[in-house]
Amino acid sequence: MKKLSRIRFFGSQSDNLKSKIQNRKSAGVLAIAFTLAICEAVALARQPKNVPRIGFLGATSSSTIAGRLEAFRHGLRELGYVEGKNIVIEYRWAEGKFDRLPDLAGELVRLNVDVIVTGGPADTRAAKKATATIPVVMGFDNDPVGSGFVTSLARPGGNITGLSTLSPELSGKRLELLKEIVPRLSRVAVFGTSIQPGNAQSLTETELAARAFGVQLQYLDVLDPKDIETAFPTAGSGRADAVLVLQSPVFNPRRAQLVDLAVKSRLPAVYAQPEYVESGGLMTYGPSMTDLFRRAAYYVDKILKGAKPADLPVEQPTKFELVINLKAAKQIGLTIPPTVLARADRVIR
Repeated sequence: MKKLSRIRFFGSQSDNLKSKIQNRKSAGVLAIAFTLAICEAVALARQPKNVPRIGFLGATSSSTIAGRLEAFRHGLRELGYVEGKNIVIEYRWAEGKFDRLPDLAGELVRLNVDVIVTGGPADTRAAKKATATIPVVMGFDNDPVGSGFVTSLARPGGNITGLSTLSPELSGKRLELLKEIVPRLSRVAVFGTSIQPGNAQSLTETELAARAFGVQLQYLDVLDPKDIETAFPTAGSGRADAVLVLQSPVFNPRRAQLVDLAVKSRLPAVYAQPEYVESGGLMTYGPSMTDLFRRAAYYVDKILKGAKPADLPVEQPTKFELVINLKAAKQIGLTIPPTVLARADRVIR
Protein backbone atom coordinates (compact mmCIF):
# COMPACT_ATOMS: atom_id res chain seq x y z
CA MET A 1 0.00 0.00 0.00
CA LYS A 2 1.31 3.41 -0.99
CA LYS A 3 1.79 5.88 1.75
CA LEU A 4 -0.32 9.00 1.54
CA SER A 5 1.95 11.87 0.76
CA ARG A 6 1.88 14.91 2.97
CA ILE A 7 1.39 18.18 1.15
CA ARG A 8 3.30 21.11 2.41
CA PHE A 9 3.31 24.65 1.06
CA PHE A 10 6.38 26.70 1.19
CA GLY A 11 7.12 30.28 0.43
CA SER A 12 4.82 32.23 -1.91
CA GLN A 13 2.30 29.37 -2.36
CA SER A 14 1.48 29.40 1.36
CA ASP A 15 1.17 33.19 1.44
CA ASN A 16 -1.15 33.22 -1.58
CA LEU A 17 -3.50 30.70 0.02
CA LYS A 18 -3.63 32.63 3.31
CA SER A 19 -4.34 35.84 1.42
CA LYS A 20 -7.24 34.23 -0.47
CA ILE A 21 -8.76 32.93 2.80
CA GLN A 22 -8.45 36.33 4.47
CA ASN A 23 -10.02 38.05 1.47
CA ARG A 24 -12.97 35.67 1.55
CA LYS A 25 -13.45 36.29 5.30
CA SER A 26 -13.31 40.07 4.79
CA ALA A 27 -15.83 39.83 1.97
CA GLY A 28 -18.12 37.79 4.22
CA VAL A 29 -17.89 40.32 7.05
CA LEU A 30 -18.62 43.17 4.65
CA ALA A 31 -21.61 41.29 3.24
CA ILE A 32 -23.04 40.74 6.74
CA ALA A 33 -22.45 44.39 7.70
CA PHE A 34 -24.08 45.53 4.46
CA THR A 35 -27.10 43.28 5.11
CA LEU A 36 -27.45 44.58 8.68
CA ALA A 37 -27.24 48.18 7.46
CA ILE A 38 -30.03 47.55 4.94
CA CYS A 39 -32.20 45.90 7.64
CA GLU A 40 -31.65 48.84 9.98
CA ALA A 41 -32.52 51.32 7.25
CA VAL A 42 -35.70 49.40 6.44
CA ALA A 43 -36.65 49.28 10.13
CA LEU A 44 -36.09 53.02 10.49
CA ALA A 45 -38.10 53.69 7.36
CA ARG A 46 -41.00 51.72 8.80
CA GLN A 47 -41.00 53.69 12.08
CA PRO A 48 -43.54 56.52 12.21
CA LYS A 49 -42.10 59.97 11.69
CA ASN A 50 -42.54 62.74 14.29
CA VAL A 51 -43.21 60.33 17.16
CA PRO A 52 -45.03 62.27 19.89
CA ARG A 53 -43.08 62.91 23.08
CA ILE A 54 -44.69 63.13 26.50
CA GLY A 55 -42.93 64.67 29.48
CA PHE A 56 -43.80 63.08 32.82
CA LEU A 57 -42.87 65.24 35.82
CA GLY A 58 -42.90 63.68 39.29
CA ALA A 59 -41.98 65.15 42.68
CA THR A 60 -41.21 61.72 44.13
CA SER A 61 -39.91 58.63 42.28
CA SER A 62 -41.21 56.03 39.85
CA SER A 63 -41.34 53.42 42.63
CA THR A 64 -43.36 55.69 44.92
CA ILE A 65 -46.18 56.02 42.39
CA ALA A 66 -45.62 52.76 40.50
CA GLY A 67 -49.34 51.86 40.47
CA ARG A 68 -50.37 55.24 39.08
CA LEU A 69 -47.60 55.17 36.48
CA GLU A 70 -48.65 51.73 35.25
CA ALA A 71 -52.28 52.91 35.09
CA PHE A 72 -51.20 55.84 32.89
CA ARG A 73 -49.27 53.52 30.57
CA HIS A 74 -52.24 51.14 30.50
CA GLY A 75 -54.47 54.03 29.45
CA LEU A 76 -52.07 54.85 26.62
CA ARG A 77 -52.07 51.22 25.47
CA GLU A 78 -55.88 51.23 25.44
CA LEU A 79 -55.64 54.09 22.96
CA GLY A 80 -53.08 52.36 20.75
CA TYR A 81 -49.93 54.05 22.05
CA VAL A 82 -46.96 51.78 22.78
CA GLU A 83 -44.10 53.36 24.68
CA GLY A 84 -40.88 53.20 22.68
CA LYS A 85 -42.66 52.46 19.39
CA ASN A 86 -45.19 55.13 18.47
CA ILE A 87 -44.77 57.35 21.52
CA VAL A 88 -41.84 58.42 23.71
CA ILE A 89 -42.08 59.36 27.40
CA GLU A 90 -39.40 61.57 28.94
CA TYR A 91 -39.43 61.00 32.73
CA ARG A 92 -38.12 63.51 35.23
CA TRP A 93 -38.16 62.62 38.95
CA ALA A 94 -37.34 65.00 41.81
CA GLU A 95 -36.88 62.08 44.27
CA GLY A 96 -38.62 64.06 47.02
CA LYS A 97 -36.40 67.14 46.51
CA PHE A 98 -39.03 69.69 45.58
CA ASP A 99 -36.50 72.44 44.90
CA ARG A 100 -35.42 70.40 41.85
CA LEU A 101 -38.85 70.60 40.21
CA PRO A 102 -38.36 73.98 38.46
CA ASP A 103 -35.15 72.76 36.78
CA LEU A 104 -36.72 69.44 35.79
CA ALA A 105 -39.75 71.22 34.34
CA GLY A 106 -37.37 73.51 32.45
CA GLU A 107 -35.62 70.46 30.98
CA LEU A 108 -38.89 69.14 29.59
CA VAL A 109 -39.68 72.55 28.10
CA ARG A 110 -36.26 72.69 26.42
CA LEU A 111 -36.89 69.22 24.99
CA ASN A 112 -40.02 70.77 23.44
CA VAL A 113 -42.22 67.82 24.42
CA ASP A 114 -45.75 67.79 23.01
CA VAL A 115 -47.45 67.58 26.41
CA ILE A 116 -46.40 67.43 30.08
CA VAL A 117 -48.17 65.10 32.52
CA THR A 118 -47.75 65.99 36.20
CA GLY A 119 -47.90 63.60 39.13
CA GLY A 120 -49.32 66.05 41.67
CA PRO A 121 -49.93 69.71 42.64
CA ALA A 122 -46.27 70.61 43.27
CA ASP A 123 -45.33 69.26 39.84
CA THR A 124 -48.15 71.19 38.17
CA ARG A 125 -47.04 74.43 39.81
CA ALA A 126 -43.49 73.93 38.51
CA ALA A 127 -44.79 73.16 35.01
CA LYS A 128 -47.06 76.21 35.08
CA LYS A 129 -44.10 78.47 35.88
CA ALA A 130 -41.96 76.81 33.22
CA THR A 131 -44.35 77.15 30.26
CA ALA A 132 -47.53 78.89 29.20
CA THR A 133 -47.66 77.21 25.79
CA ILE A 134 -46.93 73.48 26.16
CA PRO A 135 -50.13 71.65 27.23
CA VAL A 136 -50.07 70.32 30.81
CA VAL A 137 -52.26 67.43 32.03
CA MET A 138 -52.69 67.15 35.81
CA GLY A 139 -52.65 63.56 37.06
CA PHE A 140 -54.58 64.97 40.01
CA ASP A 141 -55.00 68.13 42.05
CA ASN A 142 -56.93 68.78 45.25
CA ASP A 143 -58.34 72.11 44.10
CA PRO A 144 -57.27 73.24 40.59
CA VAL A 145 -59.26 76.51 40.76
CA GLY A 146 -58.03 77.40 44.25
CA SER A 147 -54.48 76.52 43.20
CA GLY A 148 -54.73 78.97 40.30
CA PHE A 149 -54.12 76.31 37.65
CA VAL A 150 -57.46 76.75 35.85
CA THR A 151 -60.10 79.46 35.63
CA SER A 152 -62.92 76.97 36.18
CA LEU A 153 -63.39 73.23 36.01
CA ALA A 154 -65.73 73.56 33.02
CA ARG A 155 -63.48 75.90 31.04
CA PRO A 156 -59.85 75.77 32.23
CA GLY A 157 -58.90 78.70 30.01
CA GLY A 158 -55.12 78.18 29.77
CA ASN A 159 -52.62 75.47 28.92
CA ILE A 160 -53.54 73.26 31.92
CA THR A 161 -56.31 70.68 32.30
CA GLY A 162 -56.67 67.17 33.70
CA LEU A 163 -58.06 65.49 36.81
CA SER A 164 -59.21 66.78 40.18
CA THR A 165 -59.67 64.93 43.48
CA LEU A 166 -61.99 67.67 44.72
CA SER A 167 -65.01 65.97 46.29
CA PRO A 168 -66.71 67.73 49.24
CA GLU A 169 -68.24 64.59 50.71
CA LEU A 170 -64.88 62.85 51.26
CA SER A 171 -64.04 64.40 54.63
CA GLY A 172 -67.45 63.53 56.02
CA LYS A 173 -67.17 59.97 54.74
CA ARG A 174 -63.73 59.48 56.32
CA LEU A 175 -64.94 60.75 59.69
CA GLU A 176 -68.03 58.56 59.41
CA LEU A 177 -65.80 55.51 58.86
CA LEU A 178 -63.64 56.41 61.86
CA LYS A 179 -66.79 56.78 63.93
CA GLU A 180 -67.91 53.29 62.86
CA ILE A 181 -64.65 51.56 63.74
CA VAL A 182 -64.05 53.63 66.91
CA PRO A 183 -67.53 53.91 68.47
CA ARG A 184 -66.43 56.23 71.29
CA LEU A 185 -64.67 58.60 68.89
CA SER A 186 -64.65 62.13 70.31
CA ARG A 187 -61.30 63.70 69.29
CA VAL A 188 -59.49 63.36 65.95
CA ALA A 189 -56.03 64.69 65.08
CA VAL A 190 -55.84 66.00 61.51
CA PHE A 191 -52.44 65.99 59.82
CA GLY A 192 -52.05 68.40 56.93
CA THR A 193 -49.67 70.87 55.27
CA SER A 194 -50.99 74.44 55.24
CA ILE A 195 -48.89 75.51 52.23
CA GLN A 196 -50.28 72.61 50.17
CA PRO A 197 -52.90 73.80 47.60
CA GLY A 198 -56.33 72.54 48.61
CA ASN A 199 -55.36 71.94 52.24
CA ALA A 200 -57.46 74.84 53.57
CA GLN A 201 -60.57 73.66 51.73
CA SER A 202 -60.09 70.06 52.87
CA LEU A 203 -59.73 71.24 56.46
CA THR A 204 -62.87 73.41 56.22
CA GLU A 205 -64.88 70.45 54.93
CA THR A 206 -63.48 68.25 57.70
CA GLU A 207 -64.50 70.82 60.32
CA LEU A 208 -68.06 70.93 58.94
CA ALA A 209 -68.29 67.14 59.06
CA ALA A 210 -66.83 67.07 62.58
CA ARG A 211 -69.59 69.34 63.87
CA ALA A 212 -72.20 67.06 62.36
CA PHE A 213 -70.68 64.02 64.10
CA GLY A 214 -69.97 65.81 67.39
CA VAL A 215 -66.20 65.31 67.04
CA GLN A 216 -63.48 67.75 68.12
CA LEU A 217 -60.54 68.29 65.78
CA GLN A 218 -56.90 68.94 66.59
CA TYR A 219 -55.12 70.26 63.50
CA LEU A 220 -51.37 69.61 63.26
CA ASP A 221 -49.49 71.46 60.51
CA VAL A 222 -46.74 69.22 59.10
CA LEU A 223 -44.54 71.49 57.01
CA ASP A 224 -41.35 69.46 57.09
CA PRO A 225 -40.49 65.73 57.24
CA LYS A 226 -39.06 66.17 60.72
CA ASP A 227 -42.52 67.30 61.91
CA ILE A 228 -43.86 63.77 61.28
CA GLU A 229 -41.89 62.43 64.26
CA THR A 230 -43.45 64.94 66.66
CA ALA A 231 -46.98 64.84 65.20
CA PHE A 232 -48.00 61.52 66.76
CA PRO A 233 -46.79 62.31 70.31
CA THR A 234 -48.58 65.66 70.03
CA ALA A 235 -51.77 63.88 68.92
CA GLY A 236 -51.41 61.51 71.86
CA SER A 237 -50.94 64.32 74.36
CA GLY A 238 -54.05 65.96 72.91
CA ARG A 239 -56.00 62.77 73.76
CA ALA A 240 -56.79 62.00 70.11
CA ASP A 241 -58.76 58.80 69.53
CA ALA A 242 -57.78 58.60 65.86
CA VAL A 243 -55.88 60.37 63.08
CA LEU A 244 -57.08 61.70 59.72
CA VAL A 245 -54.28 62.33 57.20
CA LEU A 246 -54.89 64.86 54.43
CA GLN A 247 -53.08 64.79 51.08
CA SER A 248 -49.59 66.27 51.25
CA PRO A 249 -46.34 65.89 49.27
CA VAL A 250 -44.54 65.85 52.63
CA PHE A 251 -46.24 62.55 53.52
CA ASN A 252 -46.14 60.65 50.22
CA PRO A 253 -42.42 59.75 50.13
CA ARG A 254 -42.55 58.84 53.85
CA ARG A 255 -45.57 56.57 53.91
CA ALA A 256 -43.73 53.77 55.69
CA GLN A 257 -42.62 56.12 58.47
CA LEU A 258 -46.11 57.54 58.87
CA VAL A 259 -47.91 54.19 59.12
CA ASP A 260 -45.21 52.79 61.43
CA LEU A 261 -45.65 55.70 63.85
CA ALA A 262 -49.42 55.24 63.75
CA VAL A 263 -49.02 51.60 64.78
CA LYS A 264 -46.52 52.44 67.54
CA SER A 265 -48.92 55.11 68.85
CA ARG A 266 -51.80 52.59 68.60
CA LEU A 267 -53.90 55.21 66.85
CA PRO A 268 -56.41 54.24 64.12
CA ALA A 269 -55.66 56.33 61.05
CA VAL A 270 -57.52 56.97 57.81
CA TYR A 271 -55.58 58.14 54.77
CA ALA A 272 -56.44 59.85 51.50
CA GLN A 273 -54.67 57.38 49.20
CA PRO A 274 -54.53 53.55 48.97
CA GLU A 275 -50.73 53.45 48.80
CA TYR A 276 -50.64 54.17 52.55
CA VAL A 277 -52.71 51.08 53.30
CA GLU A 278 -50.59 49.01 50.94
CA SER A 279 -47.59 50.20 52.99
CA GLY A 280 -49.18 48.98 56.23
CA GLY A 281 -51.69 51.71 57.09
CA LEU A 282 -55.14 50.93 58.50
CA MET A 283 -57.72 52.39 56.14
CA THR A 284 -58.21 54.67 53.16
CA TYR A 285 -61.23 56.13 51.46
CA GLY A 286 -60.90 58.36 48.46
CA PRO A 287 -60.77 58.65 44.69
CA SER A 288 -59.17 55.77 42.82
CA MET A 289 -55.80 57.28 41.94
CA THR A 290 -55.11 54.58 39.35
CA ASP A 291 -58.38 55.43 37.62
CA LEU A 292 -57.44 59.13 37.55
CA PHE A 293 -54.04 58.43 35.98
CA ARG A 294 -55.57 56.05 33.46
CA ARG A 295 -57.93 58.87 32.48
CA ALA A 296 -54.94 61.23 32.13
CA ALA A 297 -53.91 59.20 29.09
CA TYR A 298 -57.19 60.13 27.41
CA TYR A 299 -56.41 63.82 27.87
CA VAL A 300 -53.00 63.25 26.29
CA ASP A 301 -54.66 61.51 23.33
CA LYS A 302 -57.11 64.38 22.77
CA ILE A 303 -54.34 66.97 22.95
CA LEU A 304 -52.11 65.06 20.51
CA LYS A 305 -55.07 64.97 18.14
CA GLY A 306 -55.42 68.74 18.24
CA ALA A 307 -57.64 69.58 21.22
CA LYS A 308 -56.67 72.61 23.31
CA PRO A 309 -56.36 72.26 27.12
CA ALA A 310 -58.40 75.45 27.54
CA ASP A 311 -61.42 73.66 26.02
CA LEU A 312 -61.07 70.33 27.89
CA PRO A 313 -63.06 70.40 31.17
CA VAL A 314 -61.30 69.21 34.32
CA GLU A 315 -62.81 65.91 35.45
CA GLN A 316 -63.79 65.23 39.04
CA PRO A 317 -63.48 61.70 40.44
CA THR A 318 -66.24 59.20 39.76
CA LYS A 319 -64.64 56.06 41.20
CA PHE A 320 -63.91 55.80 44.94
CA GLU A 321 -62.24 53.06 46.96
CA LEU A 322 -62.46 51.84 50.55
CA VAL A 323 -59.39 49.78 51.38
CA ILE A 324 -58.83 48.18 54.80
CA ASN A 325 -55.73 46.50 56.17
CA LEU A 326 -56.72 43.85 58.74
CA LYS A 327 -53.12 43.21 59.70
CA ALA A 328 -52.75 46.86 60.74
CA ALA A 329 -56.01 46.61 62.71
CA LYS A 330 -54.70 43.58 64.59
CA GLN A 331 -51.44 45.38 65.42
CA ILE A 332 -53.31 48.11 67.32
CA GLY A 333 -55.89 45.74 68.82
CA LEU A 334 -58.81 47.03 66.76
CA THR A 335 -61.69 44.96 65.43
CA ILE A 336 -63.24 46.19 62.18
CA PRO A 337 -67.05 45.73 62.26
CA PRO A 338 -68.41 43.29 59.64
CA THR A 339 -70.68 46.03 58.27
CA VAL A 340 -67.62 48.11 57.36
CA LEU A 341 -65.70 45.15 55.94
CA ALA A 342 -68.67 44.29 53.74
CA ARG A 343 -68.42 47.72 52.08
CA ALA A 344 -64.68 47.50 51.43
CA ASP A 345 -63.54 47.39 47.81
CA ARG A 346 -60.36 45.68 48.93
CA VAL A 347 -59.26 43.99 52.17
CA ILE A 348 -55.58 43.38 52.87
CA ARG A 349 -55.06 40.46 55.23
